[in-house]
Amino acid sequence: MAKVELKQPVVQEISALLADAQSAVLVDYRGITVDADTQLRKQMREAGVTYRVYKNTLMNIAMKGTDFEPLSADLKGPSAIAVSATDATAPARVVATFAKTNEAVSLKAGVVEGTYYDAKGINAIALIPGRNELLSKLLGSLQSPMANFARVISQIAEKKGEPAAAEAEA
Repeated sequence: MAKVELKQPVVQEISALLADAQSAVLVDYRGITVDADTQLRKQMREAGVTYRVYKNTLMNIAMKGTDFEPLSADLKGPSAIAVSATDATAPARVVATFAKTNEAVSLKAGVVEGTYYDAKGINAIALIPGRNELLSKLLGSLQSPMANFARVISQIAEKKGEPAAAEAEA
């Protein structure tokens, strides 16, 4: 069997991984210990991120003609790829958080929703909270003015000697 035939399934695996991806980041893992790598992989799984190590040439072939093609320029040295199909900022966020306690890991570059970011840009993307956290902040900010308005109306009603609507129903 020729070498090309052996590598084709791996290229197809990478292509399938990238086909549904909202984001992908390249990770430099030079010098990481086995224990640290195990912890990183666990955090990736918990965040719903696929984290794999492939040969750079195979990733380069799989990225051709996709939104992730700009990452090919950063495929130098040991490279792992972290991909998420659900949360666009999750791969960068998990790697950046992990890199704070482990110097061997760093972000090289990434593509988030079709836009290429270098190492500096992808580290900035990592600071963006996850979708659920953003939604909860939005709901909190929407709920706060309504709750304050309800309290003011209640206080006005109490000043006039009328029981508040909530008390009247109780």
